[in-house]
Amino acid sequence: MVMSTINAPAINGSHYPDWEGRYYHIDQVLDRPGPRTDPDSFMAGEGVKNFLRNQCKVLVIGAGGLGCEILANLALSGFKDIHVIDMDTIDISNLNRQFLFRPKDVGQPKAIAAAEYIMKRVPGVKVTPYHGKIQDKDDDYYMQFNLVICGLDSVEARRWINATLVNLVDPENPESLKPLIDGGTEGFKGQARVILPTVTSCYECSLDMLNKPTTFPICTIANTPRLPEHCIEWASVLEWPRVKGETKIDTDDPEHIKWLCDAARARAEEFKIEGVTWSLTQGVVKNIIPAIASTNAIIAGMLYHLVNSCIHCSLASCCNEAFKIATSSAAYLNNYFMVIGTESVYSYTFEHEKRADCPVCGGESLDISIPGSWTVERLIEMLVEKQDIQIKKPSLSTTKKHIYFQAPPQLEAATRPNLEKKVSELVPDGGDVTVTATTLPFSLSLRITYT
Repeated sequence: MVMSTINAPAINGSHYPDWEGRYYHIDQVLDRPGPRTDPDSFMAGEGVKNFLRNQCKVLVIGAGGLGCEILANLALSGFKDIHVIDMDTIDISNLNRQFLFRPKDVGQPKAIAAAEYIMKRVPGVKVTPYHGKIQDKDDDYYMQFNLVICGLDSVEARRWINATLVNLVDPENPESLKPLIDGGTEGFKGQARVILPTVTSCYECSLDMLNKPTTFPICTIANTPRLPEHCIEWASVLEWPRVKGETKIDTDDPEHIKWLCDAARARAEEFKIEGVTWSLTQGVVKNIIPAIASTNAIIAGMLYHLVNSCIHCSLASCCNEAFKIATSSAAYLNNYFMVIGTESVYSYTFEHEKRADCPVCGGESLDISIPGSWTVERLIEMLVEKQDIQIKKPSLSTTKKHIYFQAPPQLEAATRPNLEKKVSELVPDGGDVTVTATTLPFSLSLRITYT
């Protein structure tokens, strides 16, 4: 059985000989057409097995709870050339669900530790790690992969890789289209989706489906805190800038978290509030929702579970979809799968449609109607809060003028007086405004009308 590889000796590299029966269950899918096979695209036999095991190159982004599951499942499913990117290091709190790590790994880069563990336990699989940000890599790096799988906990990072892969597509070069398989979990809820850049709806098309981040009124956290979360927000939003000045909070730095926790505890004692802890401080500052290992396992998906039952779209998961796309052995998900396990187990699949005004894959301007009395500052607040936009620190301009720029400092200072001006003073009715942000590799075009 495939699971027998878990006790194999430590062997690195991709030239370790396969033993008899290693792919017995998987080959039952690849040796002959099945009831869900497209006869025009699936070529059963040695060709598809050779591509899967010797030619297909997969990139996994994220080596946390979901990423660990994805890496193990890919390796056990026959993928032998895997790359993984993660910028984080291992914390002791990760060990309860990120099963590729051990206490000796605490403090080590997740990507490197995960790669070493997979190569040790699954002989013949080569995992190439990169400890850093996805933004560090250029287009040529992403062009080398056949598939990209995301197991991220960051909306901003998902938006970045989504836009990058859409921008890679060259209509004259079919190889430039890189399928993106995105998985995510939130407690007992999870989702997996298949994105064919420029063909299907992209990640940006579905921003309005995300839960709105919890925010607290500034007057509450400044004057009348009632919850431990209010004290933590006060420490990070008000007290840190007052004491630390221009120093930016690094939410991955234990010293910064400790400072915020101590400040929040002092604030809580002043208002007789209980419950400020290290883990709560980290959760509030990083907007962390507790991860559930079983949800990660469902979304990551193990191919041999599906082989033993039936490959069906309602059992969709990241590695199952990767296998189907790489081998054409069954129709892949079109295009969104979700599972909810809060009270019982419920799963659902549907096709999420493209948005014509999507700033990444659509091309049309987004129509925005605002009161004529709105200032530029109020418009910026709306762009941050609006579910289908959600751009942090947006900069605004027209073809003729800079309205407001967040950076560099000189340009921010020069355009700051515009924040108090009415938008209608700077942009005519029906005029276009370009919105950009340093964290996103695309621009949003707004067509503004006034009420």
